[in-house]
Amino acid sequence: MIQLAQILFILSVLVILHEFGHYITAKMFKVRVEKFYLFMDAGFSLIKKKIGETEWGIGWLPLGGYVKLSGMIDESMDTDQMNTEPQPWEFRSKPAWQRLIIMLGGIIVNILLAWFIYTTMFATVGQKYISSEVVQKNGLAFGEVGKSVGFKDGDKIISVDGKFQPKFNWLIIDILLSEKIELERNGEKINISLTDEQKGKIISTEGKDFVHARLTNVSIDSITKNSLAEKAGLQKGDNIVGINGAKITYFDELGTELSKHKNDSVSLDVNRNNAIVEIKTLVGEDGKLGFIQGSINKDDYQVINKLSIGEAIPAAVKESWQLLAYNVKQFKLILSPKTEAYKQVQSPVGIARRLPDTWNWEFIWNFTALFSIGLAFMNLLPIPGLDGGHALFTIVEMITGKTLSIKAAERVQTFGMIILLTLMALTFGKDIYQLVADKFF
Repeated sequence: MIQLAQILFILSVLVILHEFGHYITAKMFKVRVEKFYLFMDAGFSLIKKKIGETEWGIGWLPLGGYVKLSGMIDESMDTDQMNTEPQPWEFRSKPAWQRLIIMLGGIIVNILLAWFIYTTMFATVGQKYISSEVVQKNGLAFGEVGKSVGFKDGDKIISVDGKFQPKFNWLIIDILLSEKIELERNGEKINISLTDEQKGKIISTEGKDFVHARLTNVSIDSITKNSLAEKAGLQKGDNIVGINGAKITYFDELGTELSKHKNDSVSLDVNRNNAIVEIKTLVGEDGKLGFIQGSINKDDYQVINKLSIGEAIPAAVKESWQLLAYNVKQFKLILSPKTEAYKQVQSPVGIARRLPDTWNWEFIWNFTALFSIGLAFMNLLPIPGLDGGHALFTIVEMITGKTLSIKAAERVQTFGMIILLTLMALTFGKDIYQLVADKFF
């Protein structure tokens, strides 16, 4: 329920402010706003009240929201008013440059919102990120897929496409968007390049977890019931420091050694309460014993920069701009069929499932800023039905001096809505199916 409450809160903030961007610019140019809705009111509204010329309401379907402008063919597909003479208060009677500003108003507000949130966060709790340099202190550890595409445990990433990325969460994205990755391996510099198929393999299986810090601590957090580890007598808090007489320094070394002894027995050197205990155990056919390693404390890798207001403002602008650039790059990745990244696109249902199950204002506002930039980018896409589609036709009109006929505008809007509704149905359907499958199968 907390996850659901969080996504509804975030969506409400973003939708209201996005639509307010259209509303305030429309009012600036004296365009009549007939409706202002949070969520869609297909068939009926949960709440509605008319104040002045505008009906304010909340719809029952949480798929965005809208403002209905007089004299414009929009999501409502109301074309009756288009058969009459244009009125001074209608959208269609305004100059193209004014209509363009109204169309871009929501996108501008989304960008300003992210800028404001980041400025506030940087000036209060500080600019926080996981340091690539600290994470790579002992090198990096990779999952099976990471190793299969060319990485090795202990590698350090020097640069991606010629640039060093100080933020580790962005470094992972950089890798998946890269042309060339420069590594340090055993004191030597080497270059590797990932194909679209290899990137797709990472995205579809391990995702961002394909790489993490190389840990020196092989402590046990919990033992799986009836596992080989339980039968052998391993306990929570045990720290494995050797296997068959060979010293274990890093956690990934344990996995490598165990994989050599599948369905065989091994002797473990275990540090238990500062005393070394020898424990013999069988290794499963999957090369595992059946325990969960202690979780990573992200605070150990976190950098916190305390910024003044004067420092926070340009830092927030830079953050917002970089996020917008990342959205562009990720969209290119999604459009590449070989990566199959389009299969990982999620609806609000899927996103909500990944949110924390505790209410954390710092996380919520940071996620809202991130989502706000994503919403701005999506609406910039020149797809009929989105702000970017309307803006594109307006720009073409400004250049050529020609406008779409009412019939053509209807067809374009209908085509755009079909595309958007199809994409929504596919993403929502996939996420709802996964939710049900996880709960009952």
